[in-house]
Amino acid sequence: EAKDFALGKGPLRPRAAATMILIDRTSAGPKVLMGRRHRSHAFMPGKFVFPGGRTDSGDSRVAVAAPLPDADAARLVAAAGSAARARAIALSAVRETYEEAGLLIGDRGSFATKRADWEGFRANGVAPSLAGLRYIARAITPPGRVRRYDTHFFAAWRDSVAVELEDGGPTNELEELVWLTLGEAVDADIPTITRSILRELERRVADDPLLKPGGPVPFFRMVRDRFVRELL
Repeated sequence: EAKDFALGKGPLRPRAAATMILIDRTSAGPKVLMGRRHRSHAFMPGKFVFPGGRTDSGDSRVAVAAPLPDADAARLVAAAGSAARARAIALSAVRETYEEAGLLIGDRGSFATKRADWEGFRANGVAPSLAGLRYIARAITPPGRVRRYDTHFFAAWRDSVAVELEDGGPTNELEELVWLTLGEAVDADIPTITRSILRELERRVADDPLLKPGGPVPFFRMVRDRFVRELL
């Protein structure tokens, strides 16, 4: 992990963040969407990552067509500390997927919002939905890094996407977007934690091809200078 993150000054409290792993199951083997971060970024420069970013507490007030499945919601609430915070985390994964990849997860239908960062959903007639998300992992960036995140990883099938914008999302945080098989993704230039999450996903899909709600949620973090894996 030390090779993936620039070192920072002093202790930093991890910020809540969310990541979306979109899975395309239309080919012989599942493929996941990844993008390359700009080399100028302080956090994971030049690495292939999943769409994602910091959680905005205001996301908790965005209306949804359907909530996160109960089994996944219960684990996320326990990890986040409150239902409002859990809702914000899950919705931030949906928002970041739109902003970075131009993919709007939800249902076709009317959607009203006064939030500028959700305007793309209103303009394209998509009501965001959490029904297709699965809570699959959590990881906290090790101490002493220039950025620290308490990241919650979600997975969703590509057919959960209601609209795919031809020109991508409104931000330019990812230099390129590619669909990779799980094997190709593991071999790409990715952070160590991303490789760990991919292997967890590979095992889960093998055991449960439908990705039913309530599956195991591994939690990666540093405990007494050791990187450990626990289950939420």
